[in-house]
Amino acid sequence: MQNRLTIKDIARLSGVGKSTVSRVLNNESGVSQRTRERVEAVVNQHGFSPSRSARAMRGQSDKVVAIIVSRLDSLSENLAVQTMLPAFYARGYDPIMMESQFSPQLLEEHLEMLRHRNIDGVVLFGFTGVPEKVLTAWQSSLVLLARDANGCSSVSYDDDGAIGLLMGKLYEQGHRHISYLGVPHTDITTGKRRHEAYLAFCKTHQLAPQSVLPGLAMKQGYEHVADVLTPKTTALVCATDTLAIGACKYLQEQRIENLQLASVGNTPLMKFLHPEIITVDPGYAEAGHQAAAQLIEQVNGRAEPRQILIPARLA
Repeated sequence: MQNRLTIKDIARLSGVGKSTVSRVLNNESGVSQRTRERVEAVVNQHGFSPSRSARAMRGQSDKVVAIIVSRLDSLSENLAVQTMLPAFYARGYDPIMMESQFSPQLLEEHLEMLRHRNIDGVVLFGFTGVPEKVLTAWQSSLVLLARDANGCSSVSYDDDGAIGLLMGKLYEQGHRHISYLGVPHTDITTGKRRHEAYLAFCKTHQLAPQSVLPGLAMKQGYEHVADVLTPKTTALVCATDTLAIGACKYLQEQRIENLQLASVGNTPLMKFLHPEIITVDPGYAEAGHQAAAQLIEQVNGRAEPRQILIPARLA
């Protein structure tokens, strides 16, 4: 019976609702002592033990951390998560995954739930719109990834350096008409910082800038790459691999050749589909490892919040 008993079974055997059983298992208030004892008697009699993942979601495991990603389908965020998980497992932490979907409201709800569950710490993939007031209560037990905020630990990418490496490589190859496909400035890092780095390089080297900032998605790269190309364009820098993949599909369909592409990302999908593209590795894997290490040291009182910058490198 131990492996087959469910919360529904416990509720039936103890004569209460499933929500009441959940509150008892979570050790929450709002349940009378008599009812609590009745539910606990059924639990003890049948040897009920919640699964490890269920205990982690309720914050009942000895050591639990949360990883809040922006999107579960993000190529870059998944590369960072892949190095976080082994680091947490090696130190005995149970990680749970959540998704913010770029919603400040949803993020606030997640953090409030985690606070009530007494989670040890949080790695949060930062995005524009994260209200810093929401982070205040988490300063000692949170690490932001991909952006920074006052008082919080952060692991950031060198957006300026990444674009500078790509532009420098293209310039070295003799390109003087380099267009740019990017992300709106409402996104501070991938959008504003990378675009400004492109504009700064153009100004320093007396190049005529040509850019369009449609968004992050492959479809946006596909639909808007034509807007940024001129008869003189010989190279195109994309702010992300996803934009570059979309741009490649359009260029192939239109049979546009002799255009050198470059992008920030160096993701496995990009390397597999388009090895001819010049890419910069922002250090997604290293950022994940560093974020996990910093959080572990921080929640154990062995480190103060600090800002870590991951250097970019040409792949």
